Amino acid sequence: MTVADFEATDFDAVKISLASADKIRSWSRGEVKKPETINYRTLKPENGRPV
Repeated sequence: MTVADFEATDFDAVKISLASADKIRSWSRGEVKKPETINYRTLKPENGRPV
């Protein structure tokens, strides 16, 4: 399903709220073993590694 599949009338309301640090941590998974694998300027992988 994509954004194009929805029309404005499909929703009655949208709620946006802040998430606590614990809530954000619960969404995460995995481990960053080497943060240098992504070039912070280009956002492209370093050393030919896929992202």
